Amino acid sequence: METIVSLAKRRGFVFPSSEIYGGLGSAWDYGPLGVELCNNVKQAWWRWMVHERDDMEGIDSSIILNRSVWKYSGHEETFSDPLVDCRECNARLRADKLSEAIDETSPSVSKIERMDGYLKVSGVLKCSNCGSTNLTEPRPFNLMFRTTIGAAAEEDDQNALAYLRPETAQGIFINFLNVQTTMRRKIPFGIAQIGKSFRNEVTPGNFIFRTREFEQMEMEYFVRPGMDEEVHQEWIDYCFNW
Repeated sequence: METIVSLAKRRGFVFPSSEIYGGLGSAWDYGPLGVELCNNVKQAWWRWMVHERDDMEGIDSSIILNRSVWKYSGHEETFSDPLVDCRECNARLRADKLSEAIDETSPSVSKIERMDGYLKVSGVLKCSNCGSTNLTEPRPFNLMFRTTIGAAAEEDDQNALAYLRPETAQGIFINFLNVQTTMRRKIPFGIAQIGKSFRNEVTPGNFIFRTREFEQMEMEYFVRPGMDEEVHQEWIDYCFNW
């Protein structure tokens, strides 16, 4: 990986962000060649996804949405990873990434409940850093970046609380009726957008493949009940043919 990072920097594709001030973990800037490559990919995708179809519309929704969007979509309560702390080396770990803790036979049980059950069995969960089994109880860590709206708002003011969007899908859903009405669309049709998303990842890394700030190219396709399996297969074939 270090060889790839070094090559990308030397050739002007990707630079470590804020490097002259010590850098910032898992933050990268696209250089002169990198930004052209990214733009080419986005333009090719948009042309194929939107311009070459007669059942697709595009939008560009806001990054900061009304907090209620994330409340009623379930993100405030469930968009989280289970964390444990090692009492010996103070490492903070994603409990669901400790291979000994994953029980695929109980998919209906929440991550936190499963992790808590494993912690009650001595020696099952081990710190991946030092090997200790002396871990804290798992607790949820919400992955959404918090911010406050308003120049005079206090940091703990719940009425001013907002989030940077962790995905672009919600911006599509809340604009469904606007798009359908203004473009006079009938189901089935789709809405696509390209935009930045933000996730306060516990364990970012792997160069540009897992970062806290990233760009998504997303499409949501709306169909009538009973058409989902047929249309799903059509999209699978369409994507593979591309």
